[in-house]
Order: sequence, then C-alpha cells, then structure tokens
Amino acid sequence: MFKSLMLCFCLAACALPSGVARAETHPGEAALVREVAKATGKSPKALTAILDKAKMQQSIIDAMNRPAEAKPWRDYRPIFMTDKRIGEGVAFYRANRALVDDTASKYGVAPEIIVAIVGVETSYGKVLGRYKVIDALVTLAFYYPKRAPFFREQLKALLMLPDNHLAGPIDTLVGSYAGAQGWGQFMPSSIRDWGVDADGNGHIDMRNSLPDILASVANYFAKHGWEAGGPVALRAQPDNSPELPEINDFVPRWSLEQFMAWGFAPLQHTDPGREATVVRLDGPTGDEYWFTFNNFLVITKYNRSPLYAMAVNQLAQAIATQVRGSTVLQ
Repeated sequence: MFKSLMLCFCLAACALPSGVARAETHPGEAALVREVAKATGKSPKALTAILDKAKMQQSIIDAMNRPAEAKPWRDYRPIFMTDKRIGEGVAFYRANRALVDDTASKYGVAPEIIVAIVGVETSYGKVLGRYKVIDALVTLAFYYPKRAPFFREQLKALLMLPDNHLAGPIDTLVGSYAGAQGWGQFMPSSIRDWGVDADGNGHIDMRNSLPDILASVANYFAKHGWEAGGPVALRAQPDNSPELPEINDFVPRWSLEQFMAWGFAPLQHTDPGREATVVRLDGPTGDEYWFTFNNFLVITKYNRSPLYAMAVNQLAQAIATQVRGSTVLQ
C-alpha cells in the first residue's frame, strides 16, 4: 500500500511541469522567454537561467527618476564642459587621429563629434557604468511601468543578440543604469542595428575594440542622416518683441530668413535659406536662444535631450579648436 501511494505521488509530481506553470522569478519573464526562444531557437532553460540570476535594483529606478537631463542648462553644461574633459578629448583625438579621421571620412561624420560622443558618454572609455546590464534591463522591463514597453524590447534584443555581438557573456556585461554598454553606451537594439565589426575579427565589441566603437558611433550618425560639413547650432539674438510659432520638437522647418522676420537674428553669418528651428536654454545669465539644424536633430536621435545635444556640440567644438586650430562645426 505504501509503495503504491509513493508511486502515485511520484507520478503526480512528474506531471506537474506540463500541467502547472513554473513560478516566475520576475513578472512577465516566462512570456519573454517563450518569445525569444521561438524567434532564435535558443534554449528556454538557458534563457530562464540568465533571467533568474538577474536582480531587481531599486537604485536603478531611483536613478531613472532623477536624470541629469532634468537639470537646467546652466547646471548641465559644467558637467561636460570642463578643462579636464576637453583636454582628455584632445589627447584621445591626437593619440588616435588616423583611426578617428579614417572612420569619420568613411561615414561622412565630423571626427570631433565622434570623439565628443565617447567623451560625454564614458569619459573616453574610463567610466563604463557600474550596473550589470541584465540587472538594469530586467529592473526596468519588469518593475518600471512608466517605460516598461521600451525596456522590455531592449531586454528582448539583448537576449536575442548572437554572442559575437557582445563584449562577453550576458551576465558579465556592465553599463549604465539604463542598460547601455560600451564606450558609446549603445542599447542592445543599437548594437543590433548599427554596431560595426570594423576590425574584421567577426566580433562586434563595444568595450574592447576601438575600431568597432568609433565605427559604430559614426555609423549610427550616418544612418540617422548626418549632413557632412553641416552646422549643428548657432546662437540666436532676439529683438525686443520677437515672435515664434509653436515648437514641439527639433525638426528644422523654417528658414533663417523667416526667423529673422520673426525677430531672431543669427550671431554668425550663414545661409539665410537654411532651414532651422529654435531652442531656448536656461543659461547662467538668463535665456539663451539657439538656431538648431539637421545635425542637432541627429544628435537628439542618440539622446533625445537638447541639453545633451548642445553639450556634445560644444565639446566637439572645443576639441576641434585645440586639435586643428579652428572649428568645422558651429
């Protein structure tokens, strides 16, 4: 009788996996595993093991709720426009000038912009982030409803990436609190869509291969419509009674000539027919108005904050001035 009961218990226990759903470590984990496994053929067991080891971190959510881009321009600019960051950018450019210039020429992107991006993002590779990428994306995909759909897609993209698109095993990758990684702080979908194996070793490595890093950044800008030799931003001077249309984005829609008719004059000579828009920033002495152009819009595709785009532009100008003695971009 005892043996019969034990046999029944064992049979029932063995039947549980097919009839009873496994308890999830994270809410929504099982559905994501099914999607990735179906799309890639990867082992559901291996995917589940990766996600099970990931930890929800409240500090990541706290960081998301207080981004640096929430600061006014007068406080944001000094974070990036320092003598140290400019000097390190100049040194980096000079030490890698042939590679930087060759990459810039190949993709039609200003070399100083490529250098400025890695300067703003990671101080030229010295500050790559302290969070495990998998922890960041699991936290934001499953525990941050405000932007969960976006980060779920990034987590899915990370799990779907082949091994030769990552700097190491998923559980060893570190990056920002948003899950960005490498010198250029690429999100997983950006690695997938714009990462470049520039050194030709069959591996896209955004952490250890400088050719891959620079080419990937340049490729991102090229594919998003960078205009070679085009301006980024010009300071605008309003008259005593300026008028502006309603502006809700950074798309250049009006000619400079039209802005001049509305009471905004460029402080540098430029083509009055060039299309622009106007951005207002809270400067140290009051409002700053800037004409911004297509290339400014492209930088906001990398990071949507106008403060970020302006910091990249001004850091690039400072680096170019010291390396070449003059700026190419304005």
